[in-house]
Amino acid sequence: MLSRVADSLYWTARYIERAENTARFIDVNLQMSLDAPITFSEQWEPLIAITGDKEAFSRRYDKATRESVIRFLTIDRENPNSIVSAVMKARENARSVREVISSDVWEQINAFYLLVSSANAERLALNDSYNFFADIKRFSHLTAGVADNTMSHGEAWNFMQLGRMIERADNTSRLLDVKYFLLLPSAEDVGSAIDEMQWSILLRSATALEMYRRRHGTITPANVIDFLLLDTEFPRAILFCLLMAEQSLHAVSGTRPGTFSNLAERRLGQMRSELAYSQVSEIIAGGLHEFLDSFQAQLNAAGEAISATFFALQSEGLSRNNGGLSRDLLFGDQSQGWIDRDRRHEGDLRQ
Repeated sequence: MLSRVADSLYWTARYIERAENTARFIDVNLQMSLDAPITFSEQWEPLIAITGDKEAFSRRYDKATRESVIRFLTIDRENPNSIVSAVMKARENARSVREVISSDVWEQINAFYLLVSSANAERLALNDSYNFFADIKRFSHLTAGVADNTMSHGEAWNFMQLGRMIERADNTSRLLDVKYFLLLPSAEDVGSAIDEMQWSILLRSATALEMYRRRHGTITPANVIDFLLLDTEFPRAILFCLLMAEQSLHAVSGTRPGTFSNLAERRLGQMRSELAYSQVSEIIAGGLHEFLDSFQAQLNAAGEAISATFFALQSEGLSRNNGGLSRDLLFGDQSQGWIDRDRRHEGDLRQ
């Protein structure tokens, strides 16, 4: 498969998943404002820091209010990580590989784009937020489901699966950071009904509450962290995502499981192995945020290795217009945008 085609398939899936997860970040705060006690005051600025767009937001908006943050993260075309920008880029990537994806996948992505780019999108995002963001998550699920059921599970599908799982692992770690930055209670609230409610909201936002209840029953911070980090059966758990990503990577390269033939397989295998042998008590003792920060840096490095291994096989000077961005020789336009976003994120959180 041409590296250009593999690149587009990988980023089509990543952008669709990114749009869904941005909707989930907003959903955490919206649900908190609905379910929390009257004394709770809405907090929107930390949401910008978590998504890694604090500097870009500050250049264009005076204050982080509910309206400005939702507009910036949802329908602002000048924000490259907004929902409409992500779906637009997914559509442009999918358009360039129409001969590889099924017609059903293309039609589903088109329908997704029409939803988030319509004249009513801003009104729905601000005035009918719950249903609008539920629709975004539903369209993402439909796109993945249509791809699974209408495409052969060969190289093309595996590159899409790889992109989806890498993005999902990254965003589940960011979703847990929402609890750290946005929902962190005061010392006296730890273990209280308010603290339990916040963890419950986090699980609902990851569509994980029912499966968590079946696995663990009572909500405790340690069990929630264990479920979203280390579970090998729940589709949004980070370890599950790494297992599926590694499986797709080996399917593409033909390398036997447990071995590696390139840097991407080595880095992803190391991450999966380290996480598989971790214990939640050790993670909490070392600091959840510190663990997530380190994980995002490692995932960032794995993303660079995937780009260098599979998508950089082109002659110097070759470029193409993709979502308004130009490609460079090594990591490509889309990969660099993601890498820069994560580096901004790390800098914001460490200040």
